[in-house]
Amino acid sequence: MAASLGPLVGAIDQGTSSTRFLVFNAETAELLSHHQVEIKQEFPREGWVEQDPMEILNSVYECVEKTCEKMKELNIDISNIRAIGVTNQRETTVVWDKTTGEPLYNAIVWLDLRTQSTVEHLLDKIPGRNKSFSKFKTGLPLSTYFSAVKLRWLLDNVEEIKQAVEEQRAMFGTIDSWLIWSLTGGKDGGIHCTDVTNASRTMLFNIHSLEWDPELCQFFDIPMEILPTVRSSSEIYGVMESGALTGVPISGCLGDQSAALVGQMCFKDGQAKNTYGTGCFLLCNTGQKSVFSEHGLLTTIAYKMGRNNPPFYALEGSVAIAGAVVRWLRDNLGIAQSSQEVEELAAEVGTSYGCYFVPAFSGLYAPYWEPSARGIICGLTQFTNKNHIAFAALEAVCFQTREILDAMNKDCGMPLNQLQVDGGMTNNKILMQLQADILCIPVVKPSMPETTALGAAMAAGAAEGVEVWSLNPGDLTTVTCERFEPQINPEESEYRYARWKKAVMKSMGWEKSETHSKGDISVFYSLPMIFFVMTSMVMLIASKYVSGK
Repeated sequence: MAASLGPLVGAIDQGTSSTRFLVFNAETAELLSHHQVEIKQEFPREGWVEQDPMEILNSVYECVEKTCEKMKELNIDISNIRAIGVTNQRETTVVWDKTTGEPLYNAIVWLDLRTQSTVEHLLDKIPGRNKSFSKFKTGLPLSTYFSAVKLRWLLDNVEEIKQAVEEQRAMFGTIDSWLIWSLTGGKDGGIHCTDVTNASRTMLFNIHSLEWDPELCQFFDIPMEILPTVRSSSEIYGVMESGALTGVPISGCLGDQSAALVGQMCFKDGQAKNTYGTGCFLLCNTGQKSVFSEHGLLTTIAYKMGRNNPPFYALEGSVAIAGAVVRWLRDNLGIAQSSQEVEELAAEVGTSYGCYFVPAFSGLYAPYWEPSARGIICGLTQFTNKNHIAFAALEAVCFQTREILDAMNKDCGMPLNQLQVDGGMTNNKILMQLQADILCIPVVKPSMPETTALGAAMAAGAAEGVEVWSLNPGDLTTVTCERFEPQINPEESEYRYARWKKAVMKSMGWEKSETHSKGDISVFYSLPMIFFVMTSMVMLIASKYVSGK
């Protein structure tokens, strides 16, 4: 007879590199079982990153079924799963046919850089080519990063999508929308919705009115009828229509970084967390007030826990390449077979021996937003070996975090006295110690690192009509944490950080002429306004060399 552990909640965690399904005890937040499937990324051209939406969907089905099988083996009754939450890679864009249920093109991944020429055309429509024209509506500057520009590219370049829009068969969504629609019935009555956190990453959503903005939709020339309905992060959207969990409500939805903020229980103004995944994302809760950055950060919706509850906002610093640099060392250079081996290589030497790695594979994100940057490894000598490069790669993740933390401290006015961390890379103890050393503040890691999935489960379990999960941290079993204290003196930390900044300056400007001639590279966010006029002039001149666009 299967054991009853009280109410359980499942979480679908669909990330850039993998899909997982995890089941938590709603009373203790204990992780009971999970299954993970790696997801392929396709690179059809330089700078292009795509994924197969059907592979993503099938990976969700597989993870749910395998986890349920594991639970039965553990003698845990799956009928106690009361709700399911969804958390997802943000900005990744899908368009599908509502009559067939099939995607009309591959998903364009958030990292993709193909829409440079689209950005250029849109800038021509803006007085002064001001990339920050919608900042106070959306919290975001005009950039290839966000979904609206990817959707505009699809409408301009994929004939099947143009035709489906004309025939009113097309549906647009980020990964959460694609999954919820498919899981709740798809072409046979699936629910086409998203939540406020994902909507706030499209550049089509007004973060104050909490509605799709007609003026922005008109600016991007995107028909509003293809957009999903926007809901709160915690309410019943529909129920699972197939598989082992048929009939279980899907009642939580949060973009991955918002989910991690919730999972870390950063519910108070000024609380922050940093997630180390494919990229690296530092979010600081600013309460019910939207704060606009002067130092290269984004304003985004953190969460909205229920239809009748107010939204909470966050400042966000984004780093494009974090865990992806470890994958690059494994897949591209072949110097390690696993992330564990990268950690072991770094531990053998304990220093980069003056080697600095700037992994600007997709340009630099916060706080620079410099699309012309490219990855460099500098400071090499005949003594340098793969161990030093592995150490420098881990150190680069920490330096990038230091840069966005510095920007956040300036914007918030109250420097953090410790950093809460989560994500797959936090299993790397060398990385965590390095992070504490470079920040000169303690780094605090929860014993259960799956805080992104935990946040989605919390939102689902707390939803009206489910109500098996209390969002009061005091009602949960205390989560134990591992604490990493700085072990080097601040002078050494500052010296290494200054050398890193020197390397960053050398990484910039590599691709300006060549990429503008190809039209493949992205212009991300606006640089600080002090450089705005200079940037506009450069881009205006460069745009003359964009071929055929």
